[in-house]
Amino acid sequence: MFIRKSLTAVFLLLLSNSSLLAQDWANFQEFKVANEALPAPEPGEHRIVFMGNSITIGWLNTHPDFFKNKPYVNRGISGQTTPQMLVRFRADVIDIGAKAVVILAGTNDIAGNTGPSTLEMILDNIKSMTEIAQANGVKVILCSVLPAFDYPWRPGLEPNVKIPKLNTLIKNYADRNGVYYLDYFSALDDGNNGISKENSYDGVHLTLEGYKILEPLVEKAIKKVLE
Repeated sequence: MFIRKSLTAVFLLLLSNSSLLAQDWANFQEFKVANEALPAPEPGEHRIVFMGNSITIGWLNTHPDFFKNKPYVNRGISGQTTPQMLVRFRADVIDIGAKAVVILAGTNDIAGNTGPSTLEMILDNIKSMTEIAQANGVKVILCSVLPAFDYPWRPGLEPNVKIPKLNTLIKNYADRNGVYYLDYFSALDDGNNGISKENSYDGVHLTLEGYKILEPLVEKAIKKVLE
């Protein structure tokens, strides 16, 4: 009887969490208050939105000075996949007055965070975000997915093989459509399609040293797309 009650309690808890997730699958609530409080861009201000996952929000947490006193708005959410970002793209990019968006996405799709996903499905979501941005006059910077030899939370998925293939798809799409492609992968690759211990504390997420490698690259890209 005790086991049955315990299992019932666990089931109800899972059901409750599942219902909450279903109600805000894309996590609109994460930045709802911040978006509402964000003033409209000043005349001549070029607001840059960083759209992504834990690597993007980790940038703000690890090196807040990079974002300080700049028109940079960080809209990364840990664990997110490209379909989730696509759903919240208007709320967290278009509706807050972005002039340009830096999209860094796809590694969590390969990790299967929201279910199985082919590389083509990931690319389709990135295409859709790009097209929404362009239709609203927002410049786009498409970033390569960062190297990862393996995922510590889901080993054996061969991201070291899949990520370079995805990056080729993203680059080809960007080249064909006149979109800026920002190659983070080459800057961080340790020679085995992974990231060195100096630049990543777990083989996926970056250290301060890792972010400092990305910063001049993204600022060069931002300057270029705003010209």
